[in-house]
Amino acid sequence: MTNHNSGISDGQLRWGILGTGFIAGLQAQDLIENGFTVQAVGSRTLESSKAFGDKYSVSTAHDNYEALVADPDVDVVYVATPHPFHHANALLALNAGKHVLVEKAFTINAREAQEIVDLAESKGLVVLEAMWSRFLPHMARLREVIQAGTIGQVRKVIASHNQNLPKDPAHRLNDPALGGGALLDLGVYPVSFAFDVLGTPETIRASASMTATGVDRQTAAIFGYADDQQAVLDCELDAAGPNRAVVIGTEGWIDIESTWYNPTPFTVFDTHGNVLERFDQPVKSRGMQYQAAELERLVSEALTAGTILPPGESVAIMAAMDEVRHQIGLSYEADAATSERSTRA
Repeated sequence: MTNHNSGISDGQLRWGILGTGFIAGLQAQDLIENGFTVQAVGSRTLESSKAFGDKYSVSTAHDNYEALVADPDVDVVYVATPHPFHHANALLALNAGKHVLVEKAFTINAREAQEIVDLAESKGLVVLEAMWSRFLPHMARLREVIQAGTIGQVRKVIASHNQNLPKDPAHRLNDPALGGGALLDLGVYPVSFAFDVLGTPETIRASASMTATGVDRQTAAIFGYADDQQAVLDCELDAAGPNRAVVIGTEGWIDIESTWYNPTPFTVFDTHGNVLERFDQPVKSRGMQYQAAELERLVSEALTAGTILPPGESVAIMAAMDEVRHQIGLSYEADAATSERSTRA
């Protein structure tokens, strides 16, 4: 029996890895180290697929995505391609009857996200956004602390994600055609965290500065909520920062250490700065196995949505990021399809 809270699998569900990039390798490694069955990998070339299979001891290598999702020995597909391809790749896997774990950002925009969620629901399949930090032990405990009222009413969430990443204009992160920019790659973490703690915002105010290639170099946003709560969020792709997060309440605050979205300690303080709790639980591997364990739990319990990150919330997160992009003047090719549909409607 799978112990979902520990991130350990019984290995009964068989995983297929769609894409062979850096993030696919990280996920495959965490799956293998924690008892998950990684059955197959698919890439656009057999050479890439076989190299990945050799590195991670994956027995079956497919030379295209269609063959991977059609593989009868695959139950779950992990979509690890760049953002603009998540929509098509997820639909491909769902139409083949596979459960899907989709790398974040879930899609390019909310329209694409809604189409994936609708298809999964119609087929009774699990689709889960691979926002791995949501499922880590320190985030589970943080939610418990907040729900217990330890820091009173939450007033503010402050979260940053700033990294010094490749500056090559042709790099995926700087290419508008590949969904480049700080928001979708880095900003999705603080945005998702704000949703986790405070829910869907009522108002969004955003500001950004752009790269020479036309994507956002740094973006900041303030989310406003019905109870006068705020989330203050920022991201940047060409300057590193401490990447801490704070949840401030009327009776205290929670300080999540660097790097807050990785397995890391946090400390709970009262309003006078006295320590109420320090949480520091070691995590095996990188920690990406916990999101996979949640997907396996949903499948085993015949559920299509959990409480930690239901599919509808992934859609709402994309809608919030759509609004941020609208305010900062950042659009992608996939947005044109949305505009055409709304015009026709």
